[in-house]
Amino acid sequence: MARASYKPTGLSLQHAANAAYDYAVRAGDLVFVSGQVARDRNGEAVGVGDFEAQAVRVFENLAHVLASAGGTLADVVDTRMYILNRDHRPILNAVRKRYYPGPDFPCSTLLIVAGLAHPDLLLEIEAVAYLPTNEAAP
Repeated sequence: MARASYKPTGLSLQHAANAAYDYAVRAGDLVFVSGQVARDRNGEAVGVGDFEAQAVRVFENLAHVLASAGGTLADVVDTRMYILNRDHRPILNAVRKRYYPGPDFPCSTLLIVAGLAHPDLLLEIEAVAYLPTNEAAP
C-alpha cells in the first residue's frame, strides 16, 4: 500500500503547512498521528493556563485526526505524551481515562519536558493506531 497523508478539516491546515507536517500518515496498517496540542481550527492555543482544558482539547484533536483516517481512539496502540509539569500527571491520567475507559489501553510513554513549540501549550500527545487496510479507507 502506498503512503497516505491525512489533512482533516476542522484543524489548522495552514499551521500544519507552515510547519511542514501532516496530521497523520498511513504506512500499511499503521497510522502515525503527529503530536497534537490544544489548538483550534485557526491554529490558536485554547485553554491557556488550564491543563485539564488543554488535555481535553488534545484528546478531541487526536480523535478528530483519527476519524479522518477512518479510525477512533480505540484503534490507538501507542502514545507518547509530553508535559511540562510533573504535577499535571494526575489530571492527565484522569482525562485519559475518559477517552480510554479500558479494560484494554494503548502502550504509553510519558515525558516531562522543558518546553513545547509555543509557550501557551502545556502538553502534546502523539499516537500510533492500528487500522488494517481491509477495515479502513486509505
